Amino acid sequence: MRHTLFALAIFLSAGTALQAQTFVMQGSTTFTHRVMEPYQGSIEAASGHKLTVVPNKSSLGLLSLFAKRADFAMISGPQKNEIDALKPKHPELPFDQLRIFNIWNTRMAFAVNKDNPLRKLSDAKMAAILMGKITNWHDVGGADLPIKIVQVREGGGVEASIEAALLDGKIMTPPDPILVQISSQVVKIVEQLPEGLGLSQISIVKASNTVELQLDHPVEQHLDLVTLGEPTPEMRKVIEAARHIASMAFEQ
Repeated sequence: MRHTLFALAIFLSAGTALQAQTFVMQGSTTFTHRVMEPYQGSIEAASGHKLTVVPNKSSLGLLSLFAKRADFAMISGPQKNEIDALKPKHPELPFDQLRIFNIWNTRMAFAVNKDNPLRKLSDAKMAAILMGKITNWHDVGGADLPIKIVQVREGGGVEASIEAALLDGKIMTPPDPILVQISSQVVKIVEQLPEGLGLSQISIVKASNTVELQLDHPVEQHLDLVTLGEPTPEMRKVIEAARHIASMAFEQ
């Protein structure tokens, strides 16, 4: 599959700039894992430009964009939520100059330990858990264990997407959550924690030794590139290449 995409990228690169530029992308680890790690070479070939990818978090990607340490921010949560989280600490930043370009959408997943007997939960009960109103698995039909949320620290796109979809934009307030640096660490902890409830992505959960706790409705996560002001024509080639390669890869 990757070889086919790379060959297609070479074909699409006809007519791109003769002089390759190097653009820096910073931000979401989800965007990095889903798009850049497997397909960076194809995107570079199709756009005619080199890319330096720095994975951290959506919020850090936006701050790097404002500081001109990045040409693109990679975000994986609703733009409004990301901006609302940054504004109180950085009110001076020109948020109105941000331009967002959707590349692909993926699905969130709630990971539980294999010893947890639950496999499905209503949207309303999950919302109550995330707001700290339900704190024991016994109250939703599980074992008599405290529910321990495992999530990425402030600034992650997973949390922002879940808050927008399930909590009407409210901030999650579970008691004493376990906070980690990146989303891949979430499932590692839930694998060892019978009471754990991990906020992650479907691809990470499927590749782990955890089980997905399904809801009434899926929660989508948007994978976007963001620029400060209108992108240059060469930057647009990167955006269009990423969109095209992602659509070819993920629709298979």
